[in-house]
Amino acid sequence: MMWLSWRQFRVQALFGAGALAVIAVYLLYLGGDIRDAHDVYQANCDNSANCAQARSQFRSTFQNTLLFLATGLALIPALIGTFWGAPLIARELENGTHRLVWNQSVTRPRWLLSKILLIGAASVIVTGAAAALLTWAARPFDDVVKEQFDTFVFGARNIAPIGYAALAFTFGTVVGLLLRRTLPAMAVTLVVFIAFQFFFPNVVRPSLMPPDRTTLAMTAEAINSAQNLGSIGGGSVIGGVRIPDAPDAWIAETSPLRTADGRTLAAGEFNSCLDDPPKTGAGGTFGDTAVCLAEHDLHVDVLYHPSSRYWAFQWLETAIYVALSGILTAFGVWRIRRRVS
Repeated sequence: MMWLSWRQFRVQALFGAGALAVIAVYLLYLGGDIRDAHDVYQANCDNSANCAQARSQFRSTFQNTLLFLATGLALIPALIGTFWGAPLIARELENGTHRLVWNQSVTRPRWLLSKILLIGAASVIVTGAAAALLTWAARPFDDVVKEQFDTFVFGARNIAPIGYAALAFTFGTVVGLLLRRTLPAMAVTLVVFIAFQFFFPNVVRPSLMPPDRTTLAMTAEAINSAQNLGSIGGGSVIGGVRIPDAPDAWIAETSPLRTADGRTLAAGEFNSCLDDPPKTGAGGTFGDTAVCLAEHDLHVDVLYHPSSRYWAFQWLETAIYVALSGILTAFGVWRIRRRVS
């Protein structure tokens, strides 16, 4: 049965191997460039002012490229589910070729499991190898920038992509088994799994572990270290705050800017500092605006996950994907044994 599955899969396997070889060549080249630039960054980082400039230059040189590659890697599991998983059973049922095997001594569950194990293993190997190469290439950049919890970065590094690949493949296979038509199964798999890749990191992942809580005083220095200021639903907010005791933490949630008595800073007060602050000649990211806001004695409540939880999140999320993949496989075996004729 494995031999037959391999015969049917060998063209896709050769294509996957070729694509992986191209990815490997490019990432090895990119990894060398990043390491050379990292050496220059370290050589130029001789004081705090130079470090900030060197870090900004190093980050801007590779950030877009690595973000593009992380997005591309996130698409690999979705494409595997679409082009390897969805047609796997749907095409057999659509063309009626499954009857040839079922009339032999091979049972339906064994037929399904042989296909899932062989091609599922190939899916995991291709995705895992690409993730390992990208993780290696980007390591000096990640060590400097410290954005390991970013949605696309987290899903494209280390072991999480392996879980994505296993889940995408089994999901596509089960969708094909249920719909019994190749093209509809491919379309459903692609759309649903891409939606899942946005849903899980933004809705489920922050709740996998209870976050820590802290209150930060919004001094001018703290405001200048943030990434953005804005207004949502009439409340003034500050995004990308940094926690002094946990500078590389994942900020799960930040409250609106609050005054000392606990009320949310009024939109008018916020906008006056944002649009026409008193001229103080202050420097920093937000300059006079930061000084003006700091005069209101502000603070924010922050929910965060310290960077030490990174690997716990990686293992937990991967385990969830693998468990879901196992559940889908068990459902597929039950379905093909009892319902498919």
